[in-house]
Amino acid sequence: MLSKKMNDALNNQANRELYSAYLYLSMSYYFESIKMRGFAHWMRLQAGEELVHTMKMLDYTAGKGGRAEMLAVEAPKFSWDSPQQAFQHVWDHERAVTGLIKALVKVAEEESDEGTAEFLQWYVKEQVEEEESSDNVLNKVKAAGDDRSALEAADRLLGERAFKFPRGFEIFP
Repeated sequence: MLSKKMNDALNNQANRELYSAYLYLSMSYYFESIKMRGFAHWMRLQAGEELVHTMKMLDYTAGKGGRAEMLAVEAPKFSWDSPQQAFQHVWDHERAVTGLIKALVKVAEEESDEGTAEFLQWYVKEQVEEEESSDNVLNKVKAAGDDRSALEAADRLLGERAFKFPRGFEIFP
């Protein structure tokens, strides 16, 4: 059984994961509006990953006797001055999420909840990947700079990204 403090902390983090999905969908439509469909595709798949993160956390909460709650989701930004600014936002956002996950692990430790601390290690590892991925993409976009052909090449490359929902988390099974 989860403590109230742990239950609330997990619900709050699930909300932040859902916000991440919402943010990346917003970015996807920003990129659609400027005809950068590869970047839009990358963001849409990123949003899918964040939905999996959300559902995984809420499923864990409910499975441990807690109460999974859908909290109000903050409206994300919907426009950026450039692809580089948008991808800088992604990188900054992922670093902030890493801080939130570390704080959540600390709550689990303070509550002497070894099971939840162990469960959260998946998120700790995932954030290492998220930061690395967003850093790589940001560097590609920075390298392209204002060179339209280089930016289009980066757009094509990001359009090749693939993602499959893990078994049990399919949105349309």
